[in-house]
Amino acid sequence: MFDDLAIARALHVAAVVHWIGGVLFVTFVVLPAIERLAEPAARLALFDAIERRFAFAARISTTLAGAAGFYMTEVMGLWSRFADPHFWWMHAMVGLWAIFTLMLFIAEPLFLHAWFDARAARDPDGTFRLVTRLHRVLSTVAVVVILGATAGAHGYLPL
Repeated sequence: MFDDLAIARALHVAAVVHWIGGVLFVTFVVLPAIERLAEPAARLALFDAIERRFAFAARISTTLAGAAGFYMTEVMGLWSRFADPHFWWMHAMVGLWAIFTLMLFIAEPLFLHAWFDARAARDPDGTFRLVTRLHRVLSTVAVVVILGATAGAHGYLPL
């Protein structure tokens, strides 16, 4: 039997695991390793090489997560949840997805890489610290959203 919602949910979860798992890996494994192992002048080039490779895969994952999430919302008629504060986690999921989608598809290709390269040329250590801080903030937000969305999807409505 074909269960389109089960397939959509599985694709959505797999895409989020890949995308956010990759962000967490970069934040808590790759960046600290680069800081410990690479010479200060080489840190940003190494990070940039790793991050650019992951960006392609993350574009696929965020696209799949967004498409599956939209499909489930439409098919299950869940649009009204966006008007109910009990479902804050739906807004949080869309917001997190929008931030990463804008970064991956618009900001990075249009101007962020040029800004990053110019800033890195002026202040490589400060730029590396900024990249690390931004990744930590986004990772923390992502974990909060995942916890809230998982609890909310399983019936926990704290408000």
